[in-house]
Amino acid sequence: MIRTRFAPSPTGYLHVGGLRTALYSYLFAKKNKGKFLLRIEDTDRERYVADGVANILKSLYWACVVPDEGVILDKEEITQKGKNGPYVQSQRLDIYKEHAEKLLADGHAYYCFCTPERLTQLREQQTAKKMPTGYDGHCLSVNPEEAKKRAKSGERCVVRLKMPKSGETVFNDMIRGEVRFKNELVDDQVLMKSDGYPTYHFAVVVDDHLMEITHIIRGEEWISSVPKHLQIYKYFGWEVPEMAHLPLLLNPDKSKLSKRQGDVAVEDYMKKGYLPEALVNFVAFLGWNPGTEKEMYTLDELVADFDFSKVGKTGAVFNVDKLNWFNKQYLKNLSNKDLVKIATPWLAEAGIDIDNKIIEGAVGLERERIEVLSELPEAIKFVFNLPDYNAGLLVWKKSTADEVKNILPKLAEFMNTISVRDWNKEKLEEKIGEWVGQNGYSTGSVLWPMRAALSGQEKSPGPFEIAEVLGKDAVLERINLAIGKLSN
Repeated sequence: MIRTRFAPSPTGYLHVGGLRTALYSYLFAKKNKGKFLLRIEDTDRERYVADGVANILKSLYWACVVPDEGVILDKEEITQKGKNGPYVQSQRLDIYKEHAEKLLADGHAYYCFCTPERLTQLREQQTAKKMPTGYDGHCLSVNPEEAKKRAKSGERCVVRLKMPKSGETVFNDMIRGEVRFKNELVDDQVLMKSDGYPTYHFAVVVDDHLMEITHIIRGEEWISSVPKHLQIYKYFGWEVPEMAHLPLLLNPDKSKLSKRQGDVAVEDYMKKGYLPEALVNFVAFLGWNPGTEKEMYTLDELVADFDFSKVGKTGAVFNVDKLNWFNKQYLKNLSNKDLVKIATPWLAEAGIDIDNKIIEGAVGLERERIEVLSELPEAIKFVFNLPDYNAGLLVWKKSTADEVKNILPKLAEFMNTISVRDWNKEKLEEKIGEWVGQNGYSTGSVLWPMRAALSGQEKSPGPFEIAEVLGKDAVLERINLAIGKLSN
């Protein structure tokens, strides 16, 4: 069975790049009737954030990228599911210790007693000589039995992997094809730190093997570490999973995507009111090209069409304008009722009564104009509270204040004759249009002040749409208020 995993570190939030990695892992597993697993890699204790796991789970479940196994949410509680646990690395320290001792016993790893000061000095010397930086194998010369005694006596040390220093490491990447590394350029990686915690490079191999992972999908920043990982697989005699290293996500200026140029956390997009379907659809296209003109995909359609052969090698630009386009498309497809429902948190925070009888009509006015849900309260607040505006707003650019003073009272008088039964956009447009023509008015000289009087804004939806939502009484009240402004 195909088994993939997403293995984030709980260092604060889920990066959109992490969401893409999780999504691709999920899509590949589901397409192949396999399992998608979530493992938490929390061995970097200095960067550990207490609510980091909760944030990761909240973001993944919001995006509907739900793990089959591993760390999961069960009725809002964080728990673990599966036979290969625990799925949190800090709960697996004895497992790593046992495997490190086996490598030591077989002569594939060694204790290193070098101080941080010596290692810093070594890097500085290598840099000064323009040499590749890396460990120089200094502690390889220490007798293994002596090293073992020193370690057991409590002397500060780490465990390092013994890498071959000749030949090449070659592997086939599902995206990049054949990749080659010269072993002489790969240093002896630390496997176990002095605090008893494993490094990423050791834990990831042990965990992927014991959790029966068949395909490893991760960012290209890890590709240079593959020779170390493959050597560990070789020393243990384990089967190596297939690997796919995803291209970087880039800012529009082609630099690596970073918070300095915009939001990078899934949580940021959740708070702004992007729909999960839109973000997932957008993220799927960051590196993957189905080869068709189709852009709007459901999650099930992504599962059906996803293929690593269509994932590119070059970095993908994170274009927020394109994300906004996706979000607008999904917002347009919602009914007014559903739009109110999903926008409730933002509307409630702004003090807008979602039980108001005209709320659905109000959101319908702006649904074509907003890009994210957080824009909706500001966009529709004029419906519930007419903003204070200057009388000059009522005067169309090709008209005069005197002309508006003459037209608005007559418009109000005519609109008062329109029955409530005919009070809808189509009938209002028809009847007022006829009235404008019969009186020889220009369209702009009537509709501009009507719209301005109803919205109190320079830019707003059309006057007939607003009038239908507000209802007859509120419309006449606002037009009479405008007439009063012109009289002052």
